Amino acid sequence: MTNMDDIDIVIPWVDCNDPEWRHEYNKYKPNIVDEHSADVRFRDWELMRFWFRGIEKNMPWVSKIHFITCGHIPAWLNVEHPKLNIVKHSDYIPSEYLPTFSSHVIEIFIHRIKGLSEKFIYFNDDLFALNNMSEDFFFKKGLPCDTFSFNALGCENISHIIMNNIREINASFTKKYVLKMNLSKVLSLRYIDKAIRTMLLLPWPRITGFYDPHLPQAYLKKTFNEVWAEKNIILNLTANNKFRSNEDINQYLFRYWQLCKGNFNACNLYNHSSFYKVTDENVDEICEDIACGKKKIIVINDGEMDNYELIKNRIHNAFEMIFPNQCSYEI
Repeated sequence: MTNMDDIDIVIPWVDCNDPEWRHEYNKYKPNIVDEHSADVRFRDWELMRFWFRGIEKNMPWVSKIHFITCGHIPAWLNVEHPKLNIVKHSDYIPSEYLPTFSSHVIEIFIHRIKGLSEKFIYFNDDLFALNNMSEDFFFKKGLPCDTFSFNALGCENISHIIMNNIREINASFTKKYVLKMNLSKVLSLRYIDKAIRTMLLLPWPRITGFYDPHLPQAYLKKTFNEVWAEKNIILNLTANNKFRSNEDINQYLFRYWQLCKGNFNACNLYNHSSFYKVTDENVDEICEDIACGKKKIIVINDGEMDNYELIKNRIHNAFEMIFPNQCSYEI
């Protein structure tokens, strides 16, 4: 039984070096590997210790961390921690969709995790809490905090998936309705730069897209139930794909639904964060950003580089400087 004031975290993780996982991965891997099934997506930077240290130090109010894996866990993880729930894919994803190697499938069923609180924050393992954040960074008056901004879709590597999300949103909401119900949140001064972008896109009659910050995402569990009730067909089609596919939708569909329904409070979390796609050229900047601690959140996204091991060690050393002590989630 969860308390309505509880706020949980959900985070998926994969150990790409696990022999059993690797065997299953190779068994099902498509013959032609594209960006959705490429091995680099599963490269382990071994930064999860620092993720837990950051959460314990900077978000101690979190009620429970639901740690999703296909069954393996880090050797150093304290599985007896009272605030930690180890969740296997088989614990919440229907068996007909397993095994899966698609983050989209892992995401769309998270509302089924046993004991998950009504209010929860979806993290990825490349998002790190560098500084203190209170509950109201993520929830105010029972609603998720988020940034509403229309956007024009570009040609990023998941643009097909975002387009699928937008297609489903336009099938359920008119732009006129969304603006009428949420005008003060759409044009909030909290994110005036994004409000300007929204105003420039107002002449288009349909929703063309949303600004998508790669940041911890606050959700209500009821949103997932609503979307599943309305979008069962496309969600089940996504669930059938063992690897990410251009025909998928992803967790942003649930976020867009919250925005269109007005089930959010206007906030500007992206102003408190730094995003990096790691390269050989920006490692100095990344390490400096970690050390100075000016931002609340840092995103360290895997990228193309020649000196992976060297860069990995440097980033480890930077985190060791700010989180030198073992936390209660470690043994």
